[in-house]
Amino acid sequence: MSLIVVIDDDAGTRLLVSQVLKKEGHQVMAAEDGDKGLMLIREHKPSLVVSDVQMPVMDGFEVLDEVRNDPLLAATAVILLTSLQDRSYMRLGMTTGADDYLTKPFAPQELREAVSAQLNKRERAEAMRTQVVDKAVQLALDEQRHKIGALYETRMVQALSEQWPETGAHQDSDKFASATVLYADMRDYGLWTQSLSSTELSEIVKQLYSSVGDTVYLFGAHYMQFVGDGMLCVFVDSADTCSVNHALRAMRAALGLSSATQRIDAYVQKNFGERGLPKFSLGVGLHSGPVAFASLDGLISRTGQSTPVGDTVAAALKLFQGEPRLSWPVAASAQAVRLVTGAIRTGQRALVQIPGRGKPIDTLEILGLQ
Repeated sequence: MSLIVVIDDDAGTRLLVSQVLKKEGHQVMAAEDGDKGLMLIREHKPSLVVSDVQMPVMDGFEVLDEVRNDPLLAATAVILLTSLQDRSYMRLGMTTGADDYLTKPFAPQELREAVSAQLNKRERAEAMRTQVVDKAVQLALDEQRHKIGALYETRMVQALSEQWPETGAHQDSDKFASATVLYADMRDYGLWTQSLSSTELSEIVKQLYSSVGDTVYLFGAHYMQFVGDGMLCVFVDSADTCSVNHALRAMRAALGLSSATQRIDAYVQKNFGERGLPKFSLGVGLHSGPVAFASLDGLISRTGQSTPVGDTVAAALKLFQGEPRLSWPVAASAQAVRLVTGAIRTGQRALVQIPGRGKPIDTLEILGLQ
């Protein structure tokens, strides 16, 4: 139930009001003058104040004025009590911001009804505020989805009219203070190598490169490199993706890879269904943090090329190699998830100990978008 502060210099009235409210299940705190009552209000921030008007030290109107002028307390419901019959006092109480007014003597039922009315009004107001906030959040998410959709359509047009940028090409910047690294690789790769010839496996890997590469590039990957059966991508904030941060684009790319793997699995079942192969799937790991690019100039005749390095990259690469072993399709570190709070749905959580790393990584299962 609700916390109510009762302020009255008359001990009998104070006891009566307190007992009636306690029987209704409310938590009650009482004070014998306005100054002490105001201290209780400021410290405990009650749902309702029931205050006498005529009191020593500080009267009820002064208490009401202090409450209404304090931003943290202004919304607190206040019921004033008085034995005065003069209508001018009633008008003064209501014009200074009182929510209700009871004239002594009053019946317990009158008090119960007045208190119930104010608490119900407060609950309705909070419910309306919640609806307004929820609607505002939904509108913001819808606007963001629209921006994301427009961004990806633009990138799709560019992708259809241009070849992929050369993989591993020279980066615009050597260091990024904040980036999200995505690493995706085939699950059960050892079983596939045992069941398929090198030619058959290369065809599947080729389809993987094509499908997931298109997906990740269209979601604005700044860097993309294929390594064996896996793919390493780095997402950063840049001019053409300023409306959507790098972590959210990486999460959306990771979730988008599921449809790509479904197409590859359909190809496998059609062409190698009799081999008893497991369902084709990827393990996608994401981690956010600083990323630097090391130049490969002069190495094996490479010119103008670089590769991402650092702890953020290493953690993403090894996320599915840690203990406990993750069976989730998409897993992201808490650092990455914090950057997209409210935009995604998460599932299970685990502390993953990665080989060669001192502290485990707090990791969450990514289920989908909100």
